[in-house]
Amino acid sequence: MSTKHKSGAFSTGANGLSQHHYVVIMAGGIGSRFWPMSRSNFPKQFLDILNIGKTLIQSTYERFAGFIPTENIYVVTSNEYVNIVKKQLPQIPLQNILGEPSRKNTAPCIAYISFKLQQLDPNASLIVAPADHMVTDTVAFKKVCWEALSFVNKHNAFITLGIKPTYPNTGYGYIQYEQYPVTDNVYKVKTFTEKPNLELAKTFLSSGDFLWNAGIFVWQVKNIITAFEKFLPEMYDVFATEKEKFNTPGEQSALQEIYPLCTSISIDFGIMEKAHNVYVIPSSFGWSDLGTWNSAYENLDRDQFGNAFAGKNVMVLDAKNCMVHTPDDKLVVLQGLEEFIIVDTNDVLMICKKDKEQEIKDFVTEIKRNRGDKYL
Repeated sequence: MSTKHKSGAFSTGANGLSQHHYVVIMAGGIGSRFWPMSRSNFPKQFLDILNIGKTLIQSTYERFAGFIPTENIYVVTSNEYVNIVKKQLPQIPLQNILGEPSRKNTAPCIAYISFKLQQLDPNASLIVAPADHMVTDTVAFKKVCWEALSFVNKHNAFITLGIKPTYPNTGYGYIQYEQYPVTDNVYKVKTFTEKPNLELAKTFLSSGDFLWNAGIFVWQVKNIITAFEKFLPEMYDVFATEKEKFNTPGEQSALQEIYPLCTSISIDFGIMEKAHNVYVIPSSFGWSDLGTWNSAYENLDRDQFGNAFAGKNVMVLDAKNCMVHTPDDKLVVLQGLEEFIIVDTNDVLMICKKDKEQEIKDFVTEIKRNRGDKYL
């Protein structure tokens, strides 16, 4: 274990890694848009969606482990998933796997880790990242993270990583940024826009000053806590009242007091869209949020007919542009289908048109109503 140095933002240990740099991987979601593979008791961040031999959270951990000390990598997840995280990430110290008593979106999750880290290391800088995103260029990703950490350690600033858009995606949020950088590759954010319709997305793309919002944030912990005090004062108060219990045996009981009093709100809506010290680094590192089956389709190799397979025993006789996810030990034969998602699990077979995939969440609601929780 490294020794925390309380002076100087860039103190380093013997391995050259800054001891004041931390990562929190947010892993509490239920991933309902990846049903029927993603289930409430074993959601998508713990699955090998792309059939690459590792789960999404394992890939996320590996991405950071090269430049952040392992003892400085934290996971915040739902209490019910703590044991899954322990099993999938045995490298992480047990005390760094944090369970939330209830799902309250990203703001309480970030308040929790921020107050906890402030007690441990007042000079902490934090990268906040979802567990279920994909990055193909890890070298470029590391470079951008270092740029962001360097900037926030010199300025009272919040950085969000923006992805240079390649097509008018309507499933991502967008960030508009100023024309000129404040320093190399760092730009002031002008506006955040939630998922636009197609016409608006096309306008954003042609304007050249919009980026996809990757939902990856970098800041100094002390500055984000000040922002909670300003923009989410009620949430700040409930955490501040109990903060002395963090990193002690009383932490779990403190969380039981805190979480029922927290509003369910995202960090984007609660702070990032209101703060005036928000900056963005335009980035290209092969990013996808892997939020839907279509996004998985885009990230898998495809045959000459445009079919993407996650499964080793699929035969295609006459099918085009299909997304197929099946067990390796089951033979699946496709004939006559075009633009479909086919997902086969041990208890559910789903066949859905690709352009209707946004309705998968509605399927889940209907199944709950008509079949209970058995298949969810």
